Amino acid sequence: MAMHLVTGGSGFLGSHIVRRLLALGEGVRVLDVIDSPDRPRGAEFVACDIRDRRGVRGAMTGVQFVYHNVALVPLAKAGGDFRRVNVEGTRIAARAALDAGVRLFTHMSSSAVFGIPDTCPITCDTPMAPVEDYGRAKLAAEQEVRKAARKGLPCLILRPRTIIGPGRLGIFQILFEWIRDGRNIYVIGNGGNPFQFVHVDDLVTAALLGAEKETQGVFNIGADRFATLRDDLGAIIRHAGSRTEIVGLPVGLTVSVLKLLDVLKICPLAPWHYLTYHKPFYFDLSEPMKQLGWKPLYGNAEMMIQAYDWYIERGSPTHGAGARSIHRDPVKQGVLRLLKWLS
Repeated sequence: MAMHLVTGGSGFLGSHIVRRLLALGEGVRVLDVIDSPDRPRGAEFVACDIRDRRGVRGAMTGVQFVYHNVALVPLAKAGGDFRRVNVEGTRIAARAALDAGVRLFTHMSSSAVFGIPDTCPITCDTPMAPVEDYGRAKLAAEQEVRKAARKGLPCLILRPRTIIGPGRLGIFQILFEWIRDGRNIYVIGNGGNPFQFVHVDDLVTAALLGAEKETQGVFNIGADRFATLRDDLGAIIRHAGSRTEIVGLPVGLTVSVLKLLDVLKICPLAPWHYLTYHKPFYFDLSEPMKQLGWKPLYGNAEMMIQAYDWYIERGSPTHGAGARSIHRDPVKQGVLRLLKWLS
């Protein structure tokens, strides 16, 4: 039995990794600033900020595999903290892993490092040109991991598309609520852009295959079955039996308005969302399939329907269920509350 350290193990992705590892009979240690109320028995917990060098080094003791998930996500709109947590925290974690002699350091990056690519599918050779603070911080974090790799740390970098699955809330809670209530939903443009997501279980499988094979490298991870954004949203609406309609909005005007609302701090969307969600965005998956022996099980429509059903069954937590994890808790809708009323 190996010991696995999951940083950010109280968050949406981290908690799924923890449960899968425990089901396999592995030793699991969670490092996070919060302890989730649904942390499984058998997983150790270390209360520690990723910027605490001494605490992180201590958490690495006896660890063979690290899954580094700690990051402020786009909805945090964290400004300078994106760099302090996502970049400096990754540097500290990677250095501690190198000193501890871990066998593989798996870093969860983001598709945001690519910004708005000129062509799709996106490969590992696609130029990385992030367009907002979160993406720039995730790219800088990758560079810290590469520095550690050059010093001898075995590293695996995974770049997932937007992650969906049971328990995923955040901005998806807004989408699910509006469909449940039969309100129209709005897309920037006509929604005809091919758009890829990834199921959390498929991403966890990629990470665990990497650990099992101790595979080093960089892989883009997403669904292999997806359609346009409009088509996949339509699949949820039909499943829900909702009267919701999908309404397209003019790109230039809508993005400009959302930028202004963001400045005024009344827009629940982050720049990563309103700058990219109307663009084609999907990965070529040949490398992870070849090198990891990985194949996704879920398509976009399936994972979104599953997440919607989870939401309908359990609803949004009023407190504690997500333990202040943005992707596990509902978000304030801000000015969108008025738009919903008008819909």
